[in-house]
This record gives sequence, structure tokens and C-alpha cells, in this order.
Amino acid sequence: MKEPFVIAGMKDVEAIEAVSFNERVAETNTFAVLEKGAAIEPESVAISFLINGDSWDQPVRITYGELIHKIRQCANMFHDLGIGPNDVVTYLLPNIPQTHFVLWGAEAAGVVNPINPMLEPDTIRDICRAAGTRVMVALGDLPGTEIWKKVMAIKDQIPTLEHIICVMGPGDGEKIHSFDEKVAAYPGDRLTFDRTIAPDDVSSLYHTGGTTGTPKLARRTHINEVVMGWMIRAMGGLGNDTTVLCGLPLFHVNGTTVTGITPFSLGAHVVMLSPMGYRDPSVIKNFYNIVERYRANFFSAVPTVLSTLMDIPVGDSDIDSLQYAICGAAPLSVEMFKRFEAHTGMKVLEGYGLTEGACASSINPKNGERKVGSIGIRMPYQQMKVVVVDDDGRYLRDAEAGEIGAIAICGPNVFKGYVEESHNAGIWVQDGWFNTGDLGRMDADGYFWLTGRKKELIIRGGHNIDPATIEEILYRLPDVQVAAAVPQPDPHAGEVPVAYVQLAADSSMTEEDLLAYAREHIGERAAVPKAIHIVETVPLTPVGKIFKPALRWDVIEKVYLKELEALGDQVERVSVSAGEDKVHGTRVDLAITSASGVDPAILEKQITDILARYTLHLSLTVEPSS
Repeated sequence: MKEPFVIAGMKDVEAIEAVSFNERVAETNTFAVLEKGAAIEPESVAISFLINGDSWDQPVRITYGELIHKIRQCANMFHDLGIGPNDVVTYLLPNIPQTHFVLWGAEAAGVVNPINPMLEPDTIRDICRAAGTRVMVALGDLPGTEIWKKVMAIKDQIPTLEHIICVMGPGDGEKIHSFDEKVAAYPGDRLTFDRTIAPDDVSSLYHTGGTTGTPKLARRTHINEVVMGWMIRAMGGLGNDTTVLCGLPLFHVNGTTVTGITPFSLGAHVVMLSPMGYRDPSVIKNFYNIVERYRANFFSAVPTVLSTLMDIPVGDSDIDSLQYAICGAAPLSVEMFKRFEAHTGMKVLEGYGLTEGACASSINPKNGERKVGSIGIRMPYQQMKVVVVDDDGRYLRDAEAGEIGAIAICGPNVFKGYVEESHNAGIWVQDGWFNTGDLGRMDADGYFWLTGRKKELIIRGGHNIDPATIEEILYRLPDVQVAAAVPQPDPHAGEVPVAYVQLAADSSMTEEDLLAYAREHIGERAAVPKAIHIVETVPLTPVGKIFKPALRWDVIEKVYLKELEALGDQVERVSVSAGEDKVHGTRVDLAITSASGVDPAILEKQITDILARYTLHLSLTVEPSS
């Protein structure tokens, strides 16, 4: 496979930047990029779609000629339905080929707004209201699915909604249209309308969280997405003979970018791993058969997926074609990193990115040093640094090498702000520099290391959860005086949400009561707390704000103590203390006294093995019994 660039470190990134991006790439909008990619070899396979993992050798194949034909048809259909450059098409779809037709056709005609179909109806409604949705595309009323029922429940509560398009289902002849019937009426050899797409025209609105009623929608442009596709291509060494596996959802920027526009821009091959992607157990079970059958070169995943794949034997499958896996969205423990590489014989490239940066901002170089635990070096044409800010988020200075501060990004891939103006307060630390809200440090070689988050997002298996989503619901209970949601470390998902609650003095509510209420009323299943702890008083700062670090430390201590119960009577005394330091961010200090007759060295090895699944920095001392 011929690689356009070999990037081993920051010198190679800077050498690439000696030539301006405009000289490297002529296309400035996603439709032009897709047309160019499709023209390379129109008869080659763009998508191999697997109905499920058990049918891994019976794909539905779509050529590049068919892909661009369908995208043009969708664009023409949306334009005919009244979609112009500033109008929004929302979709609620699983990972099926039609999702790509709709996604890129909507961007050609107007603005696309992908929504997680697993969200509750009220949350979907609020996102559509914030986006100003005019056309909605949704999966029909198929057995085992709830998407269509949700759409029917909210369709009359979205004032701007004019048309609904049903994929794999019938229309009603008026407001609801059958996708197959409607799109077939439009030509696919050309666009039937004239539109000059400017680089800074808004291409997409992606939901990145936000409290009930005020969703946070990231406003991204065509050039943001074009630049990002090229950056991933350069860092990954991709060519038109690349085969990539798509298992992450197509409502998320990783799915649409790393396994969407990037390979499509090259005429490469995308294998779509069923409508459910990695959530399909049959896909995981047959994963290595799929790799062998399609000679896959790489896939993109989150730590939970790697954790699951380590339980699947490679067996006799020939997976030598796999060069690397890109892992991001949540921290990866060093133990999991090493175990997965040993299990598969492939490289893991840890990276970092966010919707506001179009997808990815840094990654460990495929051809250079991979520093385990780091998020790698910045990508070409995007600047990235660590800054020191005051308590109100105002820029003070750039951080020194190794000094912890807020990670900030700047460049042509960085978005243009959120739709809801209130969400834009304080997000820019300098002109053009976006404060990611993540805390980290940069070493002398230009590698970045995450040390925590100043913003309070909880990242569950790569999915962002706004604590306010949980807190607002709990505050609806009259008995709740104070509510605070924080992340609990989890060896599988990275983090899961938990909540601390301070009740009124005369309340008789229990933790079980609170959990039942949360399950019933929180509009996002992933955001339902794994536990709710009732405390006498929630810790506050001197100015009366909830001091969440203390709650995070408390829940970390609870988790570690629970894990150490497995040691039984080998331990005489345990002391766990979580806190912060200037190098690692959150750390855990663990002091153990072994029981009489227990070898401290053997006990230390056991403890290390148990706790290696967690990403937090651990300081461990094991002393013999006195």
C-alpha cells in the first residue's frame, strides 16, 4: 500500500506544513471531495454492508458509482423539499448504507444534523427544535426497533418540521414519504440545482451534550470536514487500496469521518459492520473472520470495544492485514494497551479529538514512537498547546513543557461555535483558540498527556454525558437539596456516571427511590447513574460552589476498596487516598499492610494485576505485617 506521507514525529508534521493546505487540496466542500473520490474507480466497491456478524461472508456491495449516484439523488430530493444552504435535515438512522446517502446528500443541499436514535423522545425533540429541523429522515417501524415510534410521538412538537422520510417503510402521500419511492424520482447523474458551496458554509450540526431544553449543537463547516478527512489520511498513511472497518455509530463524528469521508475521498473500501456496529454481539464474535475475509487494514474503536475483542480468540483467522487500531474518546489503560497488542499482533494508536475539532486533534504516529498513555502529537495544519487560565477561564499564559493546563486547539478544522449563543461564553481562550476543557501537559517531544477535565463531562465508553442532564432531573424532586453527578472509574467503559445527593432533613427517600426516579426520567439511558450516594452534606468551596473533585476522589476510593475485597484475608490493613498532583492529574495513593505470613512482593503483584485495568496513576506501597 503506497503511503502519501511517513510521519514519525513533529519534524515530519512541520515539514508537511511548509506547503499550504490550499496547495495540497483543491476541494473546499464535502460534496466535491466525494465526487473526486468516486471518480477514481467508479466500479470499485465503496461499501460492503454486513446485515449481521453471522452473515459476514454475504455482504451487500455498493460501488463508488452507485454511492455518488445515491448521494446526488438525496441532494436533489432535499432541495426539492425546500432545503437550502441554511436549512437542516435531521436523521435518526442506524449504520446502514442509506445513512451515508442521506448524510452527504444533506450536506450538498443544506445542513445535516445526525441524532443518536437511542435518546429518549423528549431529548430528540429538543435537539430538533434547537437545530430548526425542516426535514427528518428516520428508520421505519421495523420489529425490534423504537425509532419510528419516537418520531411519531414528537413530530407535532417540532414547529419547523415540514417533511418526514421513512427509510424501509411506507409513506402517507402527504407529509410522510417513503425513502425508496421518493428518492427514485430524482436523477443521480448530476445535481438539479445550482449551489456554490463556500468553505465556511455550515455543513453539519452535531449534538455534543447540553442540559434539558438547551442542547449543545456544534456548528461545523465544509472546510472543517475537508481538512479533517485529509489530516486523518495523512496521519494514517491511507491509500485507495485501504480497507477500513466501520463499527462506530454514524451519528458520531468518528464514524462519519474516520470511516466515512476519509476513505471515500480516496476511493478506499469501507466494511460496515451491521446496523448495530460494535454493539452487535455477532459482529464481535466473528470479528477476526471479518478481518480475514476483507483483508482489513485498520479500524477505529473506543476502549470498551478493545476490551471486548480481547475475550474473542483469534483462532485460525489470518489477521496479518491489520496494521493498527485507532483508539480514542476515552483513556486506555496501559495494561489493556499491552494485552490487546499481544492478543492481535497489531499496533494501537491512541489519539484524542472532539466534535468541535471536527473529529481528531492528535494521535501517536504510526511510523514513529508511540508513547503509551499519551494522546500523541498534533496533526498537520492544526495547532495545539497547553495554556494556563484563571478561575474564570481567561487566558494567562502558555504553559511550560510538562506543566498542566487547559488543552487548546486552533486551525481550519476547528468549529465556528455552538448554535445556542449561551454555550459560547468563555470557550475561546485567545483569538481562534478553542479551550477544549480537558486538562493536560505537553512534553519536550510534542506529545500530549491528558491529566483530567476542567469541564465536568463524564465519558462513558467514548460517549459524552453532561452531569447537568442527571442533576436537573434529580433537582425536580422536592426532597433533593443538592445533587452532583461525577464520573466513577470503570474498567470496561472508562467511566460511568454516579451521583451524590443531599436530602432535606425530613426526607425519607432512599438511594433506591432516587435511582428509580432517575431511570424513569433521564432522557438518555447511558446517563442513568450506576449508583446514587446520599450524603449528609455535599462538600462546598469557600464561595459556596459544589466541590466536585472531593466527590470524584471519594468515588475513586470506594471503587478501589471494592476491588481490593478480592484479596480477602491476605490483607491486614488498607489505606486508599485519591487526589491530584502536578504531573499526573488525578492519582491514587494505596498503602497496604499484608497479613501475617503473606509475601508482600506476591501481594503487590496481585494488586497491580487487579488495578491495572484502570487508567488513573497509582502509587502503591505494600508493607509486611508488624
